[in-house]
Amino acid sequence: MKPHVTCLMISSVDGRLHPSRYTESPDGTRKDWSAAYEQQHDALGGDAWLVGRVTMAEMSKASAHPPASPGAVERPLHVATRADSYAVAVDRSGKLHFDGGTLSGDHVVVLLGADVPDAHLAELAGDGVSYIVSDAREIDFAAALETLAEAFGISTLLLEGGGGINGALLAAGVVDELQVLVAPALDGGDKVEGIVTLGAEGLAGKVRLSLLGADTKPHGMVLLRYAVTV
Repeated sequence: MKPHVTCLMISSVDGRLHPSRYTESPDGTRKDWSAAYEQQHDALGGDAWLVGRVTMAEMSKASAHPPASPGAVERPLHVATRADSYAVAVDRSGKLHFDGGTLSGDHVVVLLGADVPDAHLAELAGDGVSYIVSDAREIDFAAALETLAEAFGISTLLLEGGGGINGALLAAGVVDELQVLVAPALDGGDKVEGIVTLGAEGLAGKVRLSLLGADTKPHGMVLLRYAVTV
């Protein structure tokens, strides 16, 4: 059984996800809104959080350091350790690098595509990072989430990625709930990423949202909660 997945995002009124671009508001500041997001993250109490490669690269800035002699590597699964909390990264081609097995105190698990080279897997294992390799070039999110539950004991996961990763997991039918903290601000930029993107095909016909609640929050924010069904 897969973990319960809640997609948690912060958004401007026009659906954009980068607070650094938001207009100012008399009801709050970017710092206030970011703090409110972190409070909601903590309140949900997930066993793990998941982001895409670009978001994770902003947090882990290590350079490539593959071992000189990789030797044999484990596929499709390497469990470096079990932990109380996890940071999960989606990195199909193996471009992320780490300088240890934890990030902000959370054990790192990387989801990879089938064509990732052995040298990269050896690098991850040497750094104490766990990983799951998909059986195809594109990651099977349903299978990966089941492995996260079975191998690591993850029962609740917070999806906090960029719009592309959010869209991919929603399209895969593995997201159970969507929570959006809407800040009293606008972005207005052209071709700026929204909280959910899936290219030209979009999500029409793939998911349905049912309102669970709408709560007023401090600093002019509103929390929208939706159940997600396929």
